[in-house]
Amino acid sequence: MHIGVIYPQTELPRDPETIRTFAQSAEAMGYRFIAAFDHVIGANPASRPDWRGVYDVDDAFMEPFTLFSFMAGITTRLGFATSVLILPQRQTVLVAKQAATLDVLTKGRFRLGIGVGWNDVEYEALDENFETRGRRTEEQIELMRLLWRNRSVSFEGEWHRVTDAGINPLPVQRPIPVWMGGGADRVVRRIARMADGWMPQFSPDSRGKLLFEQMRSYAEEYGRNPNEIGLNGTVSVSGDDADGWAETATRWREIGATHMSVSTLRAAATGSDDARDVEFHLNRLRRLQETLASDKEQPSSTAI
Repeated sequence: MHIGVIYPQTELPRDPETIRTFAQSAEAMGYRFIAAFDHVIGANPASRPDWRGVYDVDDAFMEPFTLFSFMAGITTRLGFATSVLILPQRQTVLVAKQAATLDVLTKGRFRLGIGVGWNDVEYEALDENFETRGRRTEEQIELMRLLWRNRSVSFEGEWHRVTDAGINPLPVQRPIPVWMGGGADRVVRRIARMADGWMPQFSPDSRGKLLFEQMRSYAEEYGRNPNEIGLNGTVSVSGDDADGWAETATRWREIGATHMSVSTLRAAATGSDDARDVEFHLNRLRRLQETLASDKEQPSSTAI
C-alpha cells in the first residue's frame, strides 16, 4: 500500500517557503505522494443565507497543476495526485494538455483524480453546465485518453470536436491513470466501467467494504478485472489516538486499498494557531510514520 499525504492548503500559509518545507519534508520522511484538493472559486455565504457548502470564498485553494509543477521542481521521488479535480467545469483538451505536461515534469508520477463536484457556483463562473456534468465526464475521459495515446486525434461527441489534431509533448504514461471520487451508485458504476482507481469518502468499515465489493462486482459485469482498479483510502491524524490511526491504516489494507492519503486537516485544536504552523502538520506525519513502524503487526507492504 502506497502511503502519501494530503497538502493542507486551506490551513497553511500561502507562500513558496511553506510549500517547499512541506513537500521536501514529506519526501524525506518517505511518503510516496502528495494529494491536493481542487476548487477554482468560492461562494460568498453573506449573499447566500442558505449556503451549506463545505468550502466558501474564505477557504484558500491553490490551482493544483501549478502547485504540483512547483513541488515537482523541488522534489525528486514524490508522486502527485489531484484528489479530486472537478473535471466537467473545465475545457477537456486543456486539462489533457496540462496533465500531460505535469506527467512529463514528474517523469510519469502523476495520477489524475477527478470528480463531478457539488458547487454550482463554480460551474456558473466557468460557464459550464452543472446539470450535464456526469455524462460529460465520460466523454471527457474518452477524449483525454485518445489525446494522451496518439500523435493526432479526430473525435466528435456530444460536447467535443477535434479534427486531426494532437497535444505535444505526449505524457510519459500513455494514458495517464484516471481515478475518480464519489460514491453514488451511478458514480460507482462509472468507476467500475472506466476508472483506473477510486478515491472514496467512505471509512474502511463494514459498509465501506461492501461498497468496494459492489464496485468490484460491477467491474466484473463490465468485463474488467477488478484487481486492476486501485483504491485510495484516507486516514485523518486528528486527536491523539495514534493507535487508532494505525488501526485505520490496517483496515484500509485489509479491505484492499492500494494507496492511502494521510490528512492533517482539522488536526489542530479549535482556535489554536497550530493549523497555520507547517511544523505542526509535519510532526503529525512523523508521529504516524513512527506508529506504523513500531506496530509489530504491520507487514512491510504497508510501510511508507
